[in-house]
This record gives sequence, C-alpha cells and structure tokens, in this order.
Amino acid sequence: MAFPDQPAEQLAALERDVVSCRACPRLVAWREQVGREKRAAFRDDDYWARAVPGFGDPEAHLLVIGLAPAAHGANRTGRMFTGDRSGDWLYRALWRAGYASQPESTTIDDGLTLSGAWITSPVKCAPPANKPTTEERDTCRPYFARELEALRGVRVIVVLGAFGYQVACRELGVRPRPRFGHGVEVALDDGRTLLCSFHVSQQNTFTGRLTEPMLDAVFARARELGAA
Repeated sequence: MAFPDQPAEQLAALERDVVSCRACPRLVAWREQVGREKRAAFRDDDYWARAVPGFGDPEAHLLVIGLAPAAHGANRTGRMFTGDRSGDWLYRALWRAGYASQPESTTIDDGLTLSGAWITSPVKCAPPANKPTTEERDTCRPYFARELEALRGVRVIVVLGAFGYQVACRELGVRPRPRFGHGVEVALDDGRTLLCSFHVSQQNTFTGRLTEPMLDAVFARARELGAA
C-alpha cells in the first residue's frame, strides 16, 4: 500500500486506519462495553468507544508516548489524555512548557491545540485494567511504526511509564536497553533523545511518586533538547 509523502497526509491516513480497526476482539469488546455501560458521571455522554489515534502537531519536534486510551478518558472523548485526571496533569505540564494552547482538555472540541508536540500510545484501544496483552501490543505495532515514520521532525521522545519505554526502545532498536527511571535520558544513534517520566496515572500522582515539578523538569529538558 502506498502512503502519502507529507506528514499531515500520512497521519491523516493513519488516523482513518486506526479508527476503523477491529483487529483485537478482546479490546473491541471491552471498549464497546464501556461505551454502553458508561460511568455514572458521564451517563449523558456519547462515548467514542473506538480506537484512538494520535493527536497534535504533524511537524512536532516532541513526541509523547503513553500506554493506551483510558476507558472513561480517551475511549469516551476520542482524543488522547482528554477528559481524565491523567490528562489534567499532562496538559497542564505541556501548557506550562509552551506546547499546549490551554492548561486543560475536557472534550475533543474544547479548542485545545498543540504546537511542536504530538501525543500517542502504542496500543490504540482501551484495555481492561489498563493491561494490554503482548499479542495486542504487537498487533498495534504497525500503526505505531507508521506514526514514528511520519513524524520526521521529532527530536525528543518523552515516554510516560515503563510500558511505553519498552515499546519505544524495541521500535527504535535501543540495545542494550537502560533501566527505566524518571529522568533517565537515552541518546539514540540518529541524534534523537528518549526521555523517561513516570506515568501521569493517579497511582503515581495521588501518591506523590510523580509531582508537578518532576514532570515540568522533563518537559523543560525536552524543550532544551528540541531547540538544540
């Protein structure tokens, strides 16, 4: 299959393929079940309940990689990290670093735009208990590879959590793989840099394992590297 040459066109074609994907029966069943049953707080919402494409600036120098859409976040709104507590943390940090047009993201049409940044996940559907299987991860791998290929301007890759780090290292051919840890930097042979951060999950933010100054430091470093 031939793909368009320009990043925006490549990413638009990828988005169409992602949104229509039904390759993983367990994930399709779960995302649609969540969309039917809903959470009480969102009972009047029309859930997206499909695979969620990446989002942001096609000419980005910063790529942010999470894990997968949240069941009542992106699986509800249709945009990565939009409409949940994890996204609240992430978009505030991106706004403070100058990558986001506003400090909050609640719905897909709330006016938020990203400048110089793109957000994605290696698994495009919400998984039960936030735990995709190895097979599901590998089934999604071609989408992730196409995304990396299209984002030709990326110089810095921030990985949120060990899962995203492992997938990124495998896709980028990082061997041996340094141990994951908050603030760890991995210089790639092609001049790009991987930056590690604890995930913005409530498990980390509520317990203080990840603080806003810690997250700000990662994106400040990303800004510094991206400008180099």
